Amino acid sequence: MLNQTKPDPVRSPLLEKARAQGIRHGYFTRIGGVSGGIYRGLNIGTGSSDDQAQVAENRRRVADWMGVPSSHLLTAHQIHSPDVVIAREPFSGERPKADAIVTDRPGISVGASTADCGPVLFADAEARVIGAAHAGWKGALSGVLENTIAAMEGLGAQRERIVAVLGPSIGPENYEVGPEFVARFVEADADNIRYFAPAAKSGHAMFDLNLYTVDRLTRAGVTADGLGRCTYAEEDLFYSYRRTTHRKEPDYGRQISAIVLETE
Repeated sequence: MLNQTKPDPVRSPLLEKARAQGIRHGYFTRIGGVSGGIYRGLNIGTGSSDDQAQVAENRRRVADWMGVPSSHLLTAHQIHSPDVVIAREPFSGERPKADAIVTDRPGISVGASTADCGPVLFADAEARVIGAAHAGWKGALSGVLENTIAAMEGLGAQRERIVAVLGPSIGPENYEVGPEFVARFVEADADNIRYFAPAAKSGHAMFDLNLYTVDRLTRAGVTADGLGRCTYAEEDLFYSYRRTTHRKEPDYGRQISAIVLETE
């Protein structure tokens, strides 16, 4: 599969309904890339130590699938924040430090780069406003999802029309956390204890980031869903920071999830 020369992203049935309104999306896998070694496949991580010429070619292939020039495939310099930027043209100079991008401009593909964190794609097909958020535990806890929705509303979207889908991220069976992590979530909201299950290691827990993310989206008033794909478990398809850490590998690749308003 990794020998394929063209990307073959996973799609959400919920977001695919917006294809009739000219909204295209994809949760890209490792398939269709040129990187080798530990980055084997479609590594789009500009922050990785991979050959940046190969990263650029991988990003070009993603942009081609999305129907835009490479310069119009936008990802932020992600910092695990609740910050959102509005993009109406390609970024000039350094990429903004943020964890979500929204746009109402056709031909601008916005994306999130991940390797276990949750990529969430948003669309209000009627208003033609879209967004992409990088939601790890820190971003989700601090409000990046709700801030993305608010930014979309600022461009004319209505939250009751927004569809938001969580793409491939680390699953609860592979996300072990320590007691300090659990305490942080329970301190924020006592009901958050339901997202944790006992781990084999005493005092530790298994965290369901997927359910936590989808529940926050639902409580925010949008139509939400998750693909239920685990980046840690599906090694042939996805990069995983935690898997790399467990194997003591020196670095890891990143996949991208992207959405675009197609030009008419």
